Amino acid sequence: MPQTTPDSHDIHEYIAHLFAQEDEILRWVRESLIEQGLPDVAITPEEGAFLSLLVRLCRAHHVLEIGTLAGYSTLWIARALPPDGIVVTIEKSARHAALARQNFERAGLAGQILLLEGEAKRLLSKAARWGPFDFVFIDADKEGYPYYYDCALNLVPSGGVIAFHNALWGGSVALPFHGPVIDAIRDFNRMVANDPRVVAHLYPAGDGTLIAVKR
Repeated sequence: MPQTTPDSHDIHEYIAHLFAQEDEILRWVRESLIEQGLPDVAITPEEGAFLSLLVRLCRAHHVLEIGTLAGYSTLWIARALPPDGIVVTIEKSARHAALARQNFERAGLAGQILLLEGEAKRLLSKAARWGPFDFVFIDADKEGYPYYYDCALNLVPSGGVIAFHNALWGGSVALPFHGPVIDAIRDFNRMVANDPRVVAHLYPAGDGTLIAVKR
């Protein structure tokens, strides 16, 4: 028997089929991205199910998300919360925010989701009113990850979890490629891996989720 399993589309399809099945609402939100003219950069169902599991494992009540898009990841997270839980999510695009609010209403979760519209760097101080946060998910501009990371560390208690999307950037971080985004992600991964304030790991679901637990 092999000791490791080669990464493949079939493997991810197998995992998604068993552990990341979407209902009609989640599927509609994900598939409508292109129809609505939004960039097709949402997390995959596999990543959504993984986020949901992380939220449940840390028994989160208050969650912060930076980067809403149409709210697909937000819905996965909100569904993992207890009835008194809340997600504070930040989206800079007014158009994306409007679509996300419609999706939250469609899913019946608008009461558990607070969407702040505008630049995250400007709104993080406002979002802090609902902290401390048990879980933070960041899927925004990659060059801004170090800033968001430092802010998130100040908004979570010991044992709080911070997760970052696109930590593998299509696998390019492990290859001899260079560019502003690739280098920013590669440097950020290295920084978190060596940060004594956290225990961290990079899980290769989808495009990679970097997870840091505050000591």
